[in-house]
Amino acid sequence: MIEFFSRSPEQTRRIGLRLGGLLKPGDVLCLQGDLGAGKTTFTQGLAQGWGSLDTVSSPTFILVNVYRRADGAQLFHMDAYRLETIPEAEELDLDSMVAEGALIIEWPERLGDLIPVEHLQIQLNHISEEHRQMNFHAHGKRYDELLESIRHAMVGG
Repeated sequence: MIEFFSRSPEQTRRIGLRLGGLLKPGDVLCLQGDLGAGKTTFTQGLAQGWGSLDTVSSPTFILVNVYRRADGAQLFHMDAYRLETIPEAEELDLDSMVAEGALIIEWPERLGDLIPVEHLQIQLNHISEEHRQMNFHAHGKRYDELLESIRHAMVGG
């Protein structure tokens, strides 16, 4: 587990940007946190670091946004907040998204066992107006390596 504190939306985006530059097809990131905790701000940085050609917005009402990169790669951004049942979530076909690109999921707890066992969990907590606490938890070897890379990029050594 790694913990970071962000003191501004710009810093939250920068942390996302560094992680976004490390994403590979098949990666799954689960973003947890209350409304206003910074999930979309963090995702803006992720998409920018990944190389998205598209503007990032919250997919709350359409459930999934797809961002493109110049090389044709795709980054899927899902917001499961409005999902009410697991069968409803199954219709979204997470497996095909993971097979086609990287997947960012906001409100992953609403998807139950549909979340791949191996993933990176990121908990964002609202501390004050602009301050956020971010806890990164790796689930699987790929994500242990990803966390080590982000730790090294952020704090050195």
